[in-house]
Amino acid sequence: MQATDVLRHEHEAINCVLDSLERASKALRDGKDVPAWMFTEGLDFIRTFADKCHHGKEQDRLFPLLIERGLPSDGGPVQVMLIEHDQGRAYVREAVAQCEKWVNGDKDAGLKMADALQNFIDLLREHIDKENNILYPMGDMHITQEDDQRLIRQFDEFEETQMGPGVHEKYHAMIDKLDEETANLAGGAPAACHHHHH
Repeated sequence: MQATDVLRHEHEAINCVLDSLERASKALRDGKDVPAWMFTEGLDFIRTFADKCHHGKEQDRLFPLLIERGLPSDGGPVQVMLIEHDQGRAYVREAVAQCEKWVNGDKDAGLKMADALQNFIDLLREHIDKENNILYPMGDMHITQEDDQRLIRQFDEFEETQMGPGVHEKYHAMIDKLDEETANLAGGAPAACHHHHH
C-alpha cells in the first residue's frame, strides 16, 4: 500500500459523493422535492472530509515532500493543484451560503446552490483525474520507500488529530445512504460506490 493509494481510495469516496450531489442538484432543477439532508450532509462531507482531511493531507504532507524531492514549487503540477483546491473552496462556500437560504425557504437560492455545486463537481472531477493520472504517478517516481511509510503514518496521525476517531465509519454509512437515496430520486440504480475504509 502506497501513500498515494490511500489518497486514491479517498478519491473514490469523494467521486461517489460528487455523483450523488449531481443527481440531487438535477432533481432540484427539475422541480422535484429534494430532502435538505442530501445537500447539508453532502456539503458537510465535502468540507470536512474532502477538504480538511483529504486536501489537508496533500497540502500539509504530500506536496511539501514532493517539492523537497525535486518537483517545482512554482509553475508545476503542485501549484496547479493548490490553485484548484482554492477555487473549489470558493464554490463550496457559495454552495453552503445558498444552501442555508434554501433551507430557510428561498427557492432561488436552491438553484444558485445547484449551480455552485455543478461548478465544484466539474472542477473536482478533473482535478482528481489530474492527481490520479499525472501528479501521483510523478510523485511515486520521486519518493523513497521510507518517505512512503512515513507519509502513511503521517496521514493516520493527521486524521486522528484533525478529524478525531471513527470519522471514516461515520462517512462510510452516509456515502452509501446518499448514493442510494439520490439514485431513487433520479430513478436510476445506485452506483454502489466502492470506497475502502480502515
